[in-house]
Amino acid sequence: MKLLKGHTTLLTSADNVADARLHRLTNSLIKSGLTVDIWALGNSLDAPSGSTFHRAPGGKGMLARVIRDLSLPFKATGEVVIVVAPDLIPLTYLVTRIRRQKLVADVHEDYLQLLRDRTWAKGLVGFLARLIARSATYFAAKADLTTVADVQVPPFGAKNRMVIRNLPDSSMITPSGEIEAQPRAIYIGDVRKTRGLQMMLEVAELSPKWNFDIIGNVSSADQDFLTNWQATSPASSRVEFHGRLAPKDSWKFAKGAWVGLTLLESTPAFVEAVPSKLYEYAAAGLATISTPLPRCIELLKQSGGGTIAASAQEVSDVLNGWILAPENLLARRQNALNWSQSVLNSEAQYVQFASAIRSLTSLANPSR
Repeated sequence: MKLLKGHTTLLTSADNVADARLHRLTNSLIKSGLTVDIWALGNSLDAPSGSTFHRAPGGKGMLARVIRDLSLPFKATGEVVIVVAPDLIPLTYLVTRIRRQKLVADVHEDYLQLLRDRTWAKGLVGFLARLIARSATYFAAKADLTTVADVQVPPFGAKNRMVIRNLPDSSMITPSGEIEAQPRAIYIGDVRKTRGLQMMLEVAELSPKWNFDIIGNVSSADQDFLTNWQATSPASSRVEFHGRLAPKDSWKFAKGAWVGLTLLESTPAFVEAVPSKLYEYAAAGLATISTPLPRCIELLKQSGGGTIAASAQEVSDVLNGWILAPENLLARRQNALNWSQSVLNSEAQYVQFASAIRSLTSLANPSR
């Protein structure tokens, strides 16, 4: 197989091409002049502009994912192969060594900690999942470049480790602008109990003057609960679920909204994490309400761009208080925007990432 010079292939057996981190990384490479093709789930309309999209075979089932794990490494035509799914890393490592491609392992979560949040990761299935997670972490450390989503994400002993936080890409964010007359809160991200689904719905019931837009894929484990709630709750008409959308389409809901919600539970995977939404809400000029996770407390204290609430009642009290005293909301929104513009050096980070990828290609190494 002939490799394409200056070309990067991004592989994932699990993620949809609408994934926001996938878009941010791809956008940075395209802006730097590199060509990118992507193998992922989803459809071409949700792919990053300027990339070449290939739909990965199969559906959501475990067998289909195994087939993707075994086949996708052989489809990569780039000099550099970026892998963003843990179960794809081991075989892709072996294939890229044989083909003399450069491997980039993008580790966007602590895989072992994340499994502790998943109810399905029990018994034999859980044992196998942990085995895969450990194997992925081991081979990720041996990649030509290992990018991690935050300082606490392993592997820590990687030979070439770079922290690429989920800082906002301004080209994907719609500014909130002037707030609408009707108070409205938004949430963008994975929709499940541990990410605040049930708390948000309780907040809606306690906040009758507010509307809510929830954008993201609902976990299958939470679908029955949501269906029952929609059929029985008097607040259901004020909560609209929009499903998974491409990042640019997701952030259109920020226009006119008052506040962004990030109500993560204090799980092993989340307790040390910074939700990417906290950065993105600030970039959009939205105030943020967060549950009291340590790093969320720290960053909201730094920015002055939101507030902490530990329960649905506390969130509702904040929302209803902002209706009565909108000047408090407006001050936090301005603080968030100022902090985003002065502290979050997003562009420099993504330039650094693209430069690191380019350095692995023959464009930087003509003798390759």
